[in-house]
Formats: sequence, C-alpha cells, structure tokens
Amino acid sequence: MNGQPKCKEDVLRIVKDRNIEFIYFQYTEMYGKPCAKIVPAWALEMIWESGAGAAGFAAGEIGQGPHDPDIEAFPDPTTFVQLPWQPELGLLVCDVYVRGEPWPYDPRLILRNMVEYARQKGYVFNVGVEPEFMLLEADPDVTNPRFADPYDTMQRPCYDVKGITRQYPYVRELSHALNELGWSNYALDHEDGNGQFEANIMYDQALNTADKFVTYKYMVDTIARKHGMMATFMPKPFVDQTGNGLHMTFSLWDEKNERNLFEDLEDPRGMGLSKLGYNFIGGLLHHAQAYIGISAPTVNSYKRLRRGTLERRTWVPVNVTYGGNNRTQMLRVGGPGRVEDRTPDASGSPYLTMAAILRCGLDGIERELDPGEPNHDNLYDIPEEEIRQRGIDFLPGNLSEAIDNLQQDETLRQAFGQANGEYFLDYYCRVKKREWDSYHQEISPWELKNQLLFP
Repeated sequence: MNGQPKCKEDVLRIVKDRNIEFIYFQYTEMYGKPCAKIVPAWALEMIWESGAGAAGFAAGEIGQGPHDPDIEAFPDPTTFVQLPWQPELGLLVCDVYVRGEPWPYDPRLILRNMVEYARQKGYVFNVGVEPEFMLLEADPDVTNPRFADPYDTMQRPCYDVKGITRQYPYVRELSHALNELGWSNYALDHEDGNGQFEANIMYDQALNTADKFVTYKYMVDTIARKHGMMATFMPKPFVDQTGNGLHMTFSLWDEKNERNLFEDLEDPRGMGLSKLGYNFIGGLLHHAQAYIGISAPTVNSYKRLRRGTLERRTWVPVNVTYGGNNRTQMLRVGGPGRVEDRTPDASGSPYLTMAAILRCGLDGIERELDPGEPNHDNLYDIPEEEIRQRGIDFLPGNLSEAIDNLQQDETLRQAFGQANGEYFLDYYCRVKKREWDSYHQEISPWELKNQLLFP
C-alpha cells in the first residue's frame, strides 16, 4: 500500500476514498492472540477519540480480572492497512490503555519501551521473520489432523516444485496480498515438512515487524479458509514432521537507520560481524536459557526443540552456541552484519520475543560480553557427553525448566517493567506455570498406550 498514513486525517480520507466499510481495531494479549472490535466506517472518528472498549479479562491474558475497568484500544494511524483479500475491510493496530494511561501489560507497549531504550543509546533494531506454517484440512479432528494435500507425502519434500504447484492458487493469493500491503514478499517455498510452507517478507524496524506478523498469521489462515483449508503455526503438530519455527534475523543500525552497526567486513573471525555484533551475541548466549521461556513459550515448543538425525530432520538448536551458516547452532550468522535466532516459534507474542532478544543483546553490549569462538560442528553428530565435556550448555528441555530460568533473570524482570504492584515477568511466569500444571493434569495417549496394562 503506497502512501502509508501518518495521522488520523490520512486514515479517514483513505477510508472514504476507497469505500472501506469496516475497520478492525486490533490489539494482542500475552499469548499473541489478535483481539479486535470491528468499527463501521461512519463511527471511525468517534471510536478513535474514545477508544474501542473491551473487558480485558475476557480478551485473554492481559493482566486483568473480572473486577477491573475496561481496557481501551487506541489506534496507531501509521499501521493502517486495507485487507487485500477483503478490500471493504481495514485494520488498525492499537495500543492498550486503562483509565487514560498506557496499560503496562500490553505486549506492544513493552516492545515500544524497549525500542525506545535502544534508540536512546543510538540504535535502531531491525528484524526479519521467517514464519513456517502447515496447511491442513479445514475443520479437522484435532486429535488426528490431516494435511490439506493428500499427495504431499514425500520423505524429503523441501522445495518440491510439484508440492508448491498443487497449492499454487493459495500461494499466489497470499503473495499478492503481502505485496499489495507493501510488505515485499520476496520468496515462497515448500518447507521440509509435509504440508509445510513459508512466505518471506522484508525486514523492518522491530515494532513494525511485530505488527505485521500478527496480521500475517491472521492473513495466512483466512486466505487458507477461502481455499477450503486451514493453517497452523503450532510448533510441533506432527511427531514425524519438522516443526514450525519463527526464525528471527536482526541487526542494530545507527539512529538514522542508514548503517548496519553489526557489519564489519574486516572481522578477523571471518563472520562479517563488528565487536558490537559479537557483544550482542554474547548477551543472547548469556541469557539464552532464560529468554527461551518467551521465544519458545508453550509446552509444545519443546517438542520441536529436539536434536535432529538423518532419518528425522529437525533444523532446530538444542545447545547454547553460535556459528556461521550452520543450522544446528542456536544463533546462525548466515551472512555479514546479521544474526539469526533459531529458537523462536509463533505460539507466543512476537512483541515479547523481540523485546527479550533486544534487551538481552543490549546487556551483552553494555557489559562487553564476548561470545568466544564460533562453533562450526554439526552438533547433532556429537554425543551429548562430549558436548558437556566441552562446556557447552544445553537449552531447557521443557517449559517448566525454561520458566524457572526466566523467573531468575533480573535483567528481563527490570526491562519488562512493573504493573499493579508486580513485575510483568512474574505475572508472565505465573501464567505459564499454570499452563504447565494444566498440561500435567491431562492423561496422554502415550501414557494409556504404554502404561495402562503395564506391568
């Protein structure tokens, strides 16, 4: 979309000129779920001034109980988009307020504050995302989901031309929609799992990328349903398939966003990184076992983060390491001046994940943490005992372990701020512990299969 609006008046004019009928006032809660009220065009200016009110407790995990006053969603005019697949609809990303004050449980506010913290130090945080998803039969039996394409059965389907051609009508509409929004979809492909796809968009400043990604998830599934399918971003929906990741590639730029401060082509380590870039990596490695509780935030996330083999490829990290163009590392330096974190998935809030990555990296810069020499090994091939002997740490094996680590991270506790007499991080960990307890109260098919009649 050309001529991105800068103020309310720009949005009002676009809505009128394009005969847009309704506008979503969209915000997210802690899990990243998009919530919205749909506002008729005639009421846009009125609701803009008053905010779109809602019961926060009903919306999800946003720090409210049933006794709390309404939250109010106030739009950011620079986020306005007209939805290409349903052009009578517009969408505005909103900030959450309560009683006229920014609501400290709003994930977007947390990232906004962290971006401002970086900007005060002279840094712009740019982020690109690589979202993987799977196309399934519409309205599946959730205990036995099936792929939308019954012919997508190859053992190694990655980049398969026939696989992507069979879904060409869907892929075509998705790509057109992304490009009509001005998000520069530069590639699409069939990924390594059956039914798995990825559509890449150009990097942007962190807050913009997070806003786009929330809408991206909604778009991917909405267009899939138009084509008689549904999409899932679940980290590990199938035991025998590669999981769905949300790789994030990032760098710090100067305050005018003109020069990549991570890039140094004279890097003696040969990675094309500056000292600033290495210090940022040092911070991420230092906090890795804690912030993964935000970047991989669900029980299912840790079923994705398992060591790969030749028979079962996973493409995920299990160790706290960095290296070059090596997909067995947690942090991959795929080219000069940029770092890719391979831990994140799409089951949580992109705002919180980016805020955590940024704060941990800045901590490395502030403390000048050197990450040591890069790791060039295929870590899947090295026995775990040898890895431990080398002094290489392992990432947490489950959500409970990750949350225990996160709760002890004072840097992130301070960075995410306080709300209603508590730290947001303590609220987050409390919610996640309830999630873990709920999971352990369920009896799984595995338990029944292996233990009902044993011994």
